Amino acid sequence: MTLTVTRADLAAPEVLTLLAAHAAHCSSLSPPESCHFLTADGLDVPEVTVWAAWDGTELAGVGALKALPDEAGEIKSMHTAAAQRGKGVGKVILETILAEAERRGYRSLWLETGTIEAFGAARRLYERYGFAVCGPFGDYRLDPHSIFYTKTLETPEAVR
Repeated sequence: MTLTVTRADLAAPEVLTLLAAHAAHCSSLSPPESCHFLTADGLDVPEVTVWAAWDGTELAGVGALKALPDEAGEIKSMHTAAAQRGKGVGKVILETILAEAERRGYRSLWLETGTIEAFGAARRLYERYGFAVCGPFGDYRLDPHSIFYTKTLETPEAVR
């Protein structure tokens, strides 16, 4: 499988359908107060960049990077289409987000995901890429349905 990753068109029917599937998936697994996904409108703001991974003409997955203060970013709305799971789609999207965060000079990345086993593949992916469990950040609060991760990125000064 060869994926093509592009900036997502948030008006495209395929993207809207996958974002709705993401919302439904999260809502079916966690209580409303523990769901932190962004709708298409919530993603369609200047501080958020959304990518779409395409397997030919089929949308395989999406993922977003939200700019935070202090040279940081938050990974949002990572979702792989059900038919594409287990094929490395999340890995490709995460690598795209990591590359963009480094290009922007971010010093850290943060994310929130679910604690139940349905989110296990996502947690394992983040951990393979060096994300470490941390406490809540930003406006998040302690929640038994949420787990938080962070990753310190190498800055150009650290590489020298």
